[in-house]
Amino acid sequence: MEEYLKKAKRVVVKIGSQILEKDGSIDTDFLKNLSENIKLLKNKDILIVSSGAVLAGSKKLGLKQKPKSITEKQAVASVGQAYLMQIYDRIFSEKELIVGQVLLTVEGLRERKRYILAQNTLNKLVDMGVIPIINENDTIAVEEIVFGDNDFLAAHVSVLFDADLLIILSTAGGVYTGDPKQESSKLLKEIKNIDDVIKFAGASTSKFGTGGMRSKLEAAKIAVSHRIPVVIAPKKEDILLKIVSGNLEGSFIYPEEGEKLSRKKSWLKLLSAPKGRIIIDKGAEKALRSGKSLLPAGIKDVEGIFYKNDVVAIVNEEGKIIGKGIVNFNYRDLKKIKGKRSSEVEKTLGIKFTEVIHRDNLVVF
Repeated sequence: MEEYLKKAKRVVVKIGSQILEKDGSIDTDFLKNLSENIKLLKNKDILIVSSGAVLAGSKKLGLKQKPKSITEKQAVASVGQAYLMQIYDRIFSEKELIVGQVLLTVEGLRERKRYILAQNTLNKLVDMGVIPIINENDTIAVEEIVFGDNDFLAAHVSVLFDADLLIILSTAGGVYTGDPKQESSKLLKEIKNIDDVIKFAGASTSKFGTGGMRSKLEAAKIAVSHRIPVVIAPKKEDILLKIVSGNLEGSFIYPEEGEKLSRKKSWLKLLSAPKGRIIIDKGAEKALRSGKSLLPAGIKDVEGIFYKNDVVAIVNEEGKIIGKGIVNFNYRDLKKIKGKRSSEVEKTLGIKFTEVIHRDNLVVF
C-alpha cells in the first residue's frame, strides 16, 4: 500500500461540496493549505476535480438554502462556477501556482473525439505547469447535479488522465463498518474488494452535497478496475502531503490485478454508447474471449442503424452483452455478409476483406 502512495506521479484529488463548505461558505483556509501542499509537491502532476458551484453560487446570491429544482440549480451554478474559480485563482496565485478551469460532463466524454480532446487538453495543461481545476458543467449537466457530487466524473477523469492515484476527500474520513459517529463503527484501512464493503455505505445527508459514501465507492470501482488505487480520506491539514508521502489517512482501496486497458479500450468499456447490436454464435464468442478479432462467419444477426467506425454492442446467443467494439462496416453491408466466410465477403461486397471488428478496437467483458 505504501509503495502505491509514494510512487504515484499523477494524482487526481476530488473535492466535494461538503469538503469545500464551512459555515455556509467556501472554506478558504482549507484551499490555502491545499495550495501549500501542491507547491511542495513539485515532482507530482496534480489535478483537482472540484464540486461547489451550487454552494458558491448560493453564497454569492445570498441564498439561505440549496436550490431545489434542476433549473434553479443550474442557474445558481452558472454564478457559482465563476465565483469558485475566482477563489481558486486568488488563493493559488498567492503560492505562484497557475490554475486553469476545465468544464466537463460525463455525457460529453461519451463521444470519442471529445474524450481525446479533453485528454490532450489536460496533458497540455500539466506540461505547461498549470493545475487543472475540473468542474462538472452544471449549467448544462443533469446527472451529477442530481446524484454523485462529481464522484463519477472524478473516476472517469482519473482514467482519462492515466492517473496513478485517486484521492477522494470525505467528511466521513474513510469507509467505516457503520455510522462514523458511532463508537462501535470501525475504520476499514485497507479494502481489496469494494463489493464486500459497499453494504456499509450510505447516501449524503449534507445541505449542499449529493453524493455520500455509496457514490464514492461506486465511483472507486471504476478507477480500481483500471488499475488505479483509491484513497477515501478525511479533510485534514496537510492531508495531500501525508498521503503521497506514504502515510495513509482514511481507507485505501487496492487496484484490481491484471493487464491495464489501453485508453481507447477504457473509453470503449466505460463511456462509449453503442449505436447497434451484433449477435454472435458460440464459436465467435470463444474466439473473442481468447483475444481474436470478430469475423463475419460468427455473426448470426445485426440490429440497429450504424455506420463504419461506430460503436456496437456484441451479444451472445443467450442475449447477454459480452463486449463492445468499433465496426469496420455499416449495418447494410454487415447484413449482407453475416455468416459468410472471408473469401465470400470480397465477392459479395467487391472490396478487400477486413475484420468486422479488429481486436484492438474491441473490449470483452
